[in-house]
Amino acid sequence: MIQIFGTNKSFDCKAAQRFFKERRIPFQFVDLKEKEMSKGEFDSVVSAIAKVTGSRAAAIEAMTDTSSKEYASIAYLDDSEKENKLFENQAKLLKQPVCRNGKMLATVGMQQKTWEEWK
Repeated sequence: MIQIFGTNKSFDCKAAQRFFKERRIPFQFVDLKEKEMSKGEFDSVVSAIAKVTGSRAAAIEAMTDTSSKEYASIAYLDDSEKENKLFENQAKLLKQPVCRNGKMLATVGMQQKTWEEWK
């Protein structure tokens, strides 16, 4: 089953939910303000993104919302500290939506072309 992590106020999260609904693809929406990803879920998303970006550091960079008000708190940290800070502040720092298909596939942001392959 597809999991969508994000916040109810995010326009992109609503668009992602609509995308899956229109295609009758079952999904579970998880509001990061109510329940953040567990360490295991977060690690599997980072690992899946790292397969595409080439490294864990690049994955963390891709997952970080640079337009967030909180971005200054993470911008100049080293890679391992960035990952911890991102994990601790998911609702404020993660680029949304984070969509996860099992443990091996994940996307950050609007990735409709990738989602179409997730039948």
